[in-house]
Amino acid sequence: MLAAILTIAGLAAFFGILLGYSAIRFRVEGDPIADQIDQLLPQTQCGQCGHPGCRPYAEAVARGEDDINKCTPGGEATMLALADLLGHEPVGLDAEEKEPAVARIDPTACIGCTLCLQSCPVDAIIGAAKQLHGILEAECTGCELCLPPCPVQCISMVPIAEDIGRWRWPYPSRLPKGNDAMAEAA
Repeated sequence: MLAAILTIAGLAAFFGILLGYSAIRFRVEGDPIADQIDQLLPQTQCGQCGHPGCRPYAEAVARGEDDINKCTPGGEATMLALADLLGHEPVGLDAEEKEPAVARIDPTACIGCTLCLQSCPVDAIIGAAKQLHGILEAECTGCELCLPPCPVQCISMVPIAEDIGRWRWPYPSRLPKGNDAMAEAA
């Protein structure tokens, strides 16, 4: 009887030490779901979702405190990817999806104040104080955060030309006449 008690006590101590070591050795920093959500977001740090950046929004979505449809720069593609990752039903975007655009600076009006440089979350604006600024169009996300601080309104948003990578099949506005009976049956 004493041997059985000592054996069970020894096994409990061994497994307790093993679990303690495993908890320290294989500790996970942060929330892995929030990391996956953060990787799907466009990383514009624009704040249009109501959070100060993409990581706080990802953490709120992972905790279930916020919806998956708040990312305006990511648009429908990001919302669908989040719905697929989390197993949610796709929902419409909270804000109206804007036509993709990039910022352009009018070189004749720019005074080189650097206020737009400070407001750009992705550093897509280059230039120096009292010098002409420029936009790196490949980096610009179209978040429009550079528009309000510009004192001379020399920045404008220009739509991006549609190319094969961004083209989507248009949704039909109504069913053809021959399919009216099928639509009513459904």
